[in-house]
Amino acid sequence: MKNIEPKNNIGDCFRLLPMQKKALERLGIKTVEDLLFHFPVRYSDISKIYKICDLVEDQLATVYGRIGKIKIRKSFRTKIPMAEAIIEDSTGKLKIIWFHQAYIAKMVHEGSLVGLQGKISGSKTSKAGLYMSNPEIEKTKDLPIDANNTLFTKTSEIFGMPIYPESRGITSRWFYHTIQKIFTSGALDKITDSIPEDILKKYNLPSLKTALIWIHSPKKESDARVARKRFAFEEIFYIQLSRQQSKKEYNKRASFCIDIDKNKLEQFITRFSFELTESQRQAINVITDDMGKDKPMLRLLEGDVGSGKTAVAATVSFAVISSRKKNAQYENLQVAYMAPTEVLAKQLFESFAQYFAHLPIQIGLVTGTGCKKFPSKIITDSKKTTTSISRAQLLKWVANGETNILIGTHSLIQKIVTFKNLACVIVDEQHRFGTEQRAKLAQKSEVSPHFLSMTATPIPRTLALTIYGDLDLTLLDKMPLGRKPVITEIVLPNAREEIYKKIHKELERGKQVYIICPRIDEPDPDKEQALLVKSVKEEAERLKRNVFQKYTIGILHGKMPPRSITPSIESKESIMRAFANHEIDILVATSMIEVGINIPNATIIVIEGAERFGLAQLHQLRGRVLRSTDQAYCYIFADTKTQKTLARLKALKTAKNGFELAELDLMLRGAGELVGKKQWGISDIGMEAIKNIKMVEAAQTEAKKIIEKDSDLKKYPFLKKQAKKFTIPLHFE
Repeated sequence: MKNIEPKNNIGDCFRLLPMQKKALERLGIKTVEDLLFHFPVRYSDISKIYKICDLVEDQLATVYGRIGKIKIRKSFRTKIPMAEAIIEDSTGKLKIIWFHQAYIAKMVHEGSLVGLQGKISGSKTSKAGLYMSNPEIEKTKDLPIDANNTLFTKTSEIFGMPIYPESRGITSRWFYHTIQKIFTSGALDKITDSIPEDILKKYNLPSLKTALIWIHSPKKESDARVARKRFAFEEIFYIQLSRQQSKKEYNKRASFCIDIDKNKLEQFITRFSFELTESQRQAINVITDDMGKDKPMLRLLEGDVGSGKTAVAATVSFAVISSRKKNAQYENLQVAYMAPTEVLAKQLFESFAQYFAHLPIQIGLVTGTGCKKFPSKIITDSKKTTTSISRAQLLKWVANGETNILIGTHSLIQKIVTFKNLACVIVDEQHRFGTEQRAKLAQKSEVSPHFLSMTATPIPRTLALTIYGDLDLTLLDKMPLGRKPVITEIVLPNAREEIYKKIHKELERGKQVYIICPRIDEPDPDKEQALLVKSVKEEAERLKRNVFQKYTIGILHGKMPPRSITPSIESKESIMRAFANHEIDILVATSMIEVGINIPNATIIVIEGAERFGLAQLHQLRGRVLRSTDQAYCYIFADTKTQKTLARLKALKTAKNGFELAELDLMLRGAGELVGKKQWGISDIGMEAIKNIKMVEAAQTEAKKIIEKDSDLKKYPFLKKQAKKFTIPLHFE
């Protein structure tokens, strides 16, 4: 075996076929070290063999039998090459599909005896039935009599064969055998363990070399478990180092010390048309106390859907712009409020115009479609109004301090937007922005502004501590008085018509309805699972034709342009404006409406294919009808009868709030299945730590200790290098 270095390119150490090179590129594997950190997703106890008649959906199984009816074909729409076959044992038959692997048909022939390992897909109740997709295949001369007579049986050296994430052109077996060759080359001795030895001993974690051997070649189950624990801790530890380092650096900067006039703040609060909840008042106190310190605030306000974050943001904004020095009522301190969408930015602008109507405060709105200011010089019916103005004029007023509050989208971080005294930045729906955007806003002022990030997306506490490790956390866990909880029903296919009757009654009362579908267009007819998922366009046409003929139906999805170029082209903005003006009775949409849509007259939301959404996302969608004191309804349409899925969906009815749902979702579905995890920038193994609050807290504690003593990590060069990888914005949506 030639000398192998961790930084060597894989192609320089091993002979690779063109397909294997492309597969490794897709998986992001370039070097030997990359390959060593490509971890197994599971270990197959392949000594257990299943009879075909005993198979169930979502099962990982090994079956033996005789191949029959093998053929090659291409999918109808995407022209994907595939091989199809039937395997038969003494108890039944099972369909096999190898996507992108038409060559399999040349490897085996009708009548061949084979062993297959793979995941069982489909459903016994569906027309397609159960099938096994992309299984591992091995020819055999005899069908095994028992579990010990099989090529797939475990060896005495490892407790189970590691199964790796694959890509077309490369197999799990290739990963296993190649990694074993790397082990024998001595390359492991050349990899530096960056975790300090005292931390490894404190938490009983193995060294890097030992952990790599155990995760790829475990002799017993506990070896694999301990190795995964080490790598899960390691990733969360690096993230925490990055976050704590960022927080330490930001806290070194000068900040505006906000002088709060408690009496004026209370007068502002009493002008709301509703009474603040106890948790809103507590949040306001904590935030305003933070802003009174001589270092910039970094805080996350996490509030359940409908818990009143906007009122808190308005009160905090008032505290900033009314902060004064001696002999001056206002010091021209400014607030920037960044929203993720134009629709939400415009709604916030209208809300702030109402909240500040009694004060000599100027509020600006800047978006991609234009700018507005409040108040207008024109007063109608003794009321202040908003007016459209040029971008140049608004930015001039922002730059000289005349505009106290500027609301907008990503437009706020453009270089041409400058502030005189930007004292506070509020970021709504924090998860839709990264730390990069936050940094750009901070650079708009010589003195660092206070940061208040907000989100209505329920986040498990462990995840919040990890992703937002540089932010202090405040919760809004109480709902406003008089707000009725949404009546939620899990609806099976046979009850659909009964629900449509209930929707008709609400429509007759003049109310509006959301109907959420997981897809935009009709699915590929060759993709059997996709056929079960409703599309927005298809469902809108069906509902108009067969169910709600006399009502106006609109559609909304992410592929639509943000705004209309010509009147004949529908856009997200025009559709939402029409729905807000009640020109549309029923809005059929994708899940893009989960954030920021506020239509009080919409009292029903129907969610199709609910099993495809996480509990937190379903809760967010349900929150779209939690906008008034009217009784609201959420109908969860599920096309599955599996007890596991139904139990998860029923949690929507029993959980007290979104935070409880987020924790339930984490436990029921597992960290690896959480919606949006790819956007968070955390690996599958790192996500395992998210289920362990003690591990996350331990990682945060150790990171804080190191950063307090050595914020630049001068004594830890290898740690510094690893932590730098996680300075890339971690966010999710």
